[in-house]
Amino acid sequence: MGERKKYRIALLPGDGIGVEVVKEAQKVLRAGESIWAVEFEFLEFPVGGASIDLYGVPLTEDNLEGIKSCDAVLLGAVGGPKWDDLPYEVRPEQALLRLRREFETYANLRPAKVFAPLIEASPLKEDRIQGVDILVVRELTGGLYFGEPRGIELREGEEVGVNTLIYRRGEIERIARVAFQCALKRRKKVTSVDKANILESMELWRKVVSEVGDEFPEVELEHMYVDNCSMQLIRWPAQFDVIVTTNTFGDILSDEAAMITGSIGMLPSACIGDGKGIYEPVHGTAPDIAGKDIANPIAGVLSAAMMLEYSLEMAKAARDVERAVERVLVQGYRTPDIWQEGYQKVGCREMGDKIREELLTESP
Repeated sequence: MGERKKYRIALLPGDGIGVEVVKEAQKVLRAGESIWAVEFEFLEFPVGGASIDLYGVPLTEDNLEGIKSCDAVLLGAVGGPKWDDLPYEVRPEQALLRLRREFETYANLRPAKVFAPLIEASPLKEDRIQGVDILVVRELTGGLYFGEPRGIELREGEEVGVNTLIYRRGEIERIARVAFQCALKRRKKVTSVDKANILESMELWRKVVSEVGDEFPEVELEHMYVDNCSMQLIRWPAQFDVIVTTNTFGDILSDEAAMITGSIGMLPSACIGDGKGIYEPVHGTAPDIAGKDIANPIAGVLSAAMMLEYSLEMAKAARDVERAVERVLVQGYRTPDIWQEGYQKVGCREMGDKIREELLTESP
């Protein structure tokens, strides 16, 4: 046998249920070491509120350097009411924003996949959501959220709020390229969402995405206005494969797509770019249920699967984890957020154990 590949993973449990779900994701990855012939070295760092409590800041320079030494980052969640009264610049969420800047993660990937055993948990009718498997690729570092000038000012004695929607060609090119590359590994369709009929910046968006699309002739490209897309996600979500869109539109549409699946506790995400990837469930810290062993760890486990695929180039391992999750759901195990009469209710730790056992049982 050849020497095992070794990867160093930064674990950032953060706050609230982040601590619990990261622990279960680590458990599943540990189980996979023997299956995938790899060795994971896990280095844990406090971030967010946990770091504020220890050091007075959401992310220390020493811990940032330690995180940078790793191959990928697995994050739980940060924030909570305990720290809401702190000045904006030292709130827990600043740790995540700093990491995104340091690692130049300009693409946010948010899959919304309906697992067959959970089809009845969706608010949409069964015939609308069968086979739904969407990947939203959201531009993360430009657009309305970062454009200048911005602020609140006085004009002719009246307060005016100003934000600037601006996109540079290079920003559009790189996010479009991520979307097309993702589509090559999926069903080979990209839907670019804009508002080009009203906004000049979106006219440029459509033009540049089309030009990048010419580099990927095997991928079908369609353009869709954001208002129509928001309607189509409810009317016929199965028509979508990869959706690529701006920071603001992606923020909204990815949450809409998330609710199709029935529970935010099922949804992973990835922030990728030219540096290291950051992987985290889309749910928050849920302080009301933290420490009660009732959180759903599946989003955390599936975030680890995305890390395997996108940062470590272990696509087969990612599929192994996804299939283990689905088999546990087929067997009827449910955490409280997805539980219904007739199913077996389990806690966070037991759900993690079940996924780990399935991975070890079914993988060759």
